[in-house]
Amino acid sequence: MGDFEEKIGLELESIRGSGLWRELRCIESVQGSQIYHNGKKLINFSSNDYLGLAGHHTLTEAAKHAIDRFGVGSGASRLVCGSLEVHHELEEALARWLKAEAALVFSSGFAAAQGVISSIVGSEDVVVIDKKVHASTVDAVKLSGAKLRVFKHNDLSSLEKILKWADKRNSRVLTIAESVYSMDGDSPVIEDLVDLKERYGSWLMLDEAHALGCYGESGGGLALKSNLSEKIEIRLGTLGKSIGVAGGFICGSKKLVDLLVNKARSFIFSTAPSPIASAAALAGVKLVQSEEGDARRDKLWKCVSQFQKGVSSQGWPVAPASSVILPLILSEESNAMLAANLLRDCGFYIPAIRYPTVPRNESRLRITLSANHSQDEIAALLKAFSDLIVEVNL
Repeated sequence: MGDFEEKIGLELESIRGSGLWRELRCIESVQGSQIYHNGKKLINFSSNDYLGLAGHHTLTEAAKHAIDRFGVGSGASRLVCGSLEVHHELEEALARWLKAEAALVFSSGFAAAQGVISSIVGSEDVVVIDKKVHASTVDAVKLSGAKLRVFKHNDLSSLEKILKWADKRNSRVLTIAESVYSMDGDSPVIEDLVDLKERYGSWLMLDEAHALGCYGESGGGLALKSNLSEKIEIRLGTLGKSIGVAGGFICGSKKLVDLLVNKARSFIFSTAPSPIASAAALAGVKLVQSEEGDARRDKLWKCVSQFQKGVSSQGWPVAPASSVILPLILSEESNAMLAANLLRDCGFYIPAIRYPTVPRNESRLRITLSANHSQDEIAALLKAFSDLIVEVNL
C-alpha cells in the first residue's frame, strides 16, 4: 500500500506542478442561468443546457409521474427485464423527430459512441476522424481495434488524402466528424463531408450532440437542416445538453439499431437508464419541437448575438459568431485560471478549460449562452470582460 500511495502522490504532484490540477465543485442549486456554489450566487455561463430545460417544470413533472408509474430503477439491462415502456416511447419519439427509421438510447453519450463504433468496425477496417472529435470517439476507435487515421480539423483536403489512401486498401472505412465541435464551437461543411464519403465509399458518423435542439427546424440539428440526414449512416445525439436530462443515443436505419441491440457491449451489459431520466427526456424532446421550443431557440440566438457583438466591440478574439459555444483562447493555463478566478470573484461561473480537454497552449474560457440568460446578465458579463482585459494583460 505504501508504494501504491507513493506513486499516486507523485503523479498528483506532477499534475499540480504543471498547472492542470482539477477538483469537483459542488453546485447547490437547480441548473439555470444562476447557480449557487459555496453558498454564493453566480451567473452560470458554462452549461450545455442551451435551451434552459434542465430545471423546466414540464420535465420535472414528467419525472414525478414516472416515479409513480415505474419507480426509480430499471431493474436490469434492456435485454433482461429492464426495457420499460418509457424507453421505447423515447426512442420512437427520437426517431420521428430526427426522421430516422429507428433510435437506440444508451446510458451516456460516451457509451453510445463506444457501442456503435466497436459494433460496426474491427481490426481489418479504417476509421478516419477529425482531430478535434470528442474523447469518447477516440477511445471507441481504439477499443474497436480498427486502424485509426486523423485528418486536420475541418480540413477536407486532409480528409480526402486519407480517404484516397484507405480506398486502395479495399477495407471498410468509417469517417467521423461533429456537426458542432464542443470546445471551438465551429462546424464542418456537411455537404462536402457527404460528397467526400460518397465519392470514396466511406460510411459517415456525425456527432450532433451540440447541434440538436439549437439548429434547424424544430431543433433537429445540422444534418436535417442540410437535408442530408438520409445520406448519413450514423447520427449520435445526447439527451444531456439541449434536451436537459442525461444519456446518449444513436439514430439511423432499423438494421443499424438491430445490430447495436445484438453487438453493442455498452448497451448489452449496462443497466437500463432510469425511467425517471427517460420520461424527463421524452418530455424534453417534445418541448424542443413545440412553440415554446421555437421561442427558446429564438431567445438563445438573440443572447448569442448580444454577447458576440459586445465582445467583438471590446476586441476580444471570440469566434465563431453562429455558435452557442464561444471560446476565448488565453493560451497559457495560468492565464485561463486567472481569468476564471477573477470572473468568479465578480459573480460569474466560467471554469477554465485546459489540457488534455484542449491542446497544449490553447487553454480557454468556454462561454456558453442559454435561453435562460437575461439581457442584463449578458451585459454584466460584458462589463466584467471589459475590466478583465486589463487584468489578464491581453
